[in-house]
Amino acid sequence: MSTFILAFCFFLLMSFAMAIGYIFQRKSISGSCGGLGALGVEKACDCPEPCDRKKARLDREMVRQAKLDEWKSKQIL
Repeated sequence: MSTFILAFCFFLLMSFAMAIGYIFQRKSISGSCGGLGALGVEKACDCPEPCDRKKARLDREMVRQAKLDEWKSKQIL
């Protein structure tokens, strides 16, 4: 049981240390390899065009942006 408590305290201490580091540096935790961007890969898939879900999301974003633009054009201030 003491091993479990010791391991739990260690992980709790590490989580606290990472939280303090984030608060002071405002830098998110990242891996050492740099991810796909370090390899020159711009996106995760090699599809020539976006999938249906992404197309739908882009359409929703365009509609939302159009509504925001319309709202701003009618804004009094």
